[in-house]
Amino acid sequence: AASYTDSSDDETSPRDKQQKNSKGSSDFCVKNIKQAEFGRREIEIAEQEMPALMALRKRAQGEKPLAGAKIVGCTHITAQTAVLMETLGALGAQCRWAACNIYSTLNEVAAALAESGFPVFAWKGESEDDFWWCIDRCVNVEGWQPNMILDDGGDLTHWIYKKYPNMFKKIKGIVEESVTGVHRLYQLSKAGKLCVPAMNVNDSVTKQKFDNLYCCRESILDGLKRTTDMMFGGKQVVVCGYGEVGKGCCAALKAMGSIVYVTEIDPICALQACMDGFRLVKLNEVIRQVDIVITCTGNKNVVTREHLDRMKNSCIVCNMGHSNTEIDVASLRTPELTWERVRSQVDHVIWPDGKRIVLLAEGRLLNLSCSTVPTFVLSITATTQALALIELYNAPEGRYKQDVYLLPKKMDEYVASLHLPTFDAHLTELTDEQAKYLGLNKNGPFKPNYYRY
Repeated sequence: AASYTDSSDDETSPRDKQQKNSKGSSDFCVKNIKQAEFGRREIEIAEQEMPALMALRKRAQGEKPLAGAKIVGCTHITAQTAVLMETLGALGAQCRWAACNIYSTLNEVAAALAESGFPVFAWKGESEDDFWWCIDRCVNVEGWQPNMILDDGGDLTHWIYKKYPNMFKKIKGIVEESVTGVHRLYQLSKAGKLCVPAMNVNDSVTKQKFDNLYCCRESILDGLKRTTDMMFGGKQVVVCGYGEVGKGCCAALKAMGSIVYVTEIDPICALQACMDGFRLVKLNEVIRQVDIVITCTGNKNVVTREHLDRMKNSCIVCNMGHSNTEIDVASLRTPELTWERVRSQVDHVIWPDGKRIVLLAEGRLLNLSCSTVPTFVLSITATTQALALIELYNAPEGRYKQDVYLLPKKMDEYVASLHLPTFDAHLTELTDEQAKYLGLNKNGPFKPNYYRY
């Protein structure tokens, strides 16, 4: 995302700088605290598009359902996350925060949060070492012990397991919002190593449909346009994976007139792709002819060095899945290939015969690294996260075992209903007779748990 800070000539690492906010606190580490005012404006703009969080804040003026909660968070640090953090603060929580991605932090937003008293440790373009250092600074604090975890990708949870396993005695629950992080939690649970309850927000209906499907439908084009200025009409594109993210990407590209191929391992998703009018292929069959390759699987080594060798000149390669494992970027860092940085987040990798491919964001998340995600969609995700934190924090002893849970459907419906006023939308209410006929409570939940939207 374009940031006021991209052109800064200041090469000092934020870790080597002594900075204080206007209240004299230095319990944070951001690129430049002086940008707080710019960041504050961005947060205020985001608030306009996040109606549900603002509604939660209004309700919190009376009750403080997170009083006493000490939340340690590791998510993308953007204006939208800032609205979530400040809402959690309004609900009574104390928060410490790090970034879950080395490129997606908006420096001026991190500065605004630090200025308003949040211990934030994040800047755009961290090194791998910085990344873990920031997480450690959030967790390892004299006289402060977290009792809730909000994670995106599972790195924070993993770090606490590895370095500070005793902390889990005090932690009431983990809220995780990405496919990758949820997968890691289920693995821990299976191995009997999950020692606190966890809430899988990623698979709550509101998150799945809106963040993964509708959001990617809009942000895939944005990310590609900003980085490459390309024309989509008539281009041949292969989208690997036809889950919610793949469905969104395919719909947008098809609407722009691209010729879209899909690869898939699951016969049900594959049949959906066929019904939606896409050619189902193996990557090998089309790799020589396509103009763009987009991965949306959450898997590893989906695009291998062998595939990259066979791509045609100026093929664009990018990833929309959570982690940076889908494209084997490491295999491109060899002496015979030349890397040329064209602009921020765009590299040309050049083969000895002069062929080049265009690699975006070094194989990391395209929409978060190279563009922005629609705020409204993040409002849905963030509200879901806030409600999951409230639910786990306030649950009576024994309601949740040491396992991974989905958000109760009632809460999913509540999140959706908080967003309807934006569209001046009016819900129909059941009559007593209708409710009885359907066997439902008039106030919901309206669908059984197994219903697929």
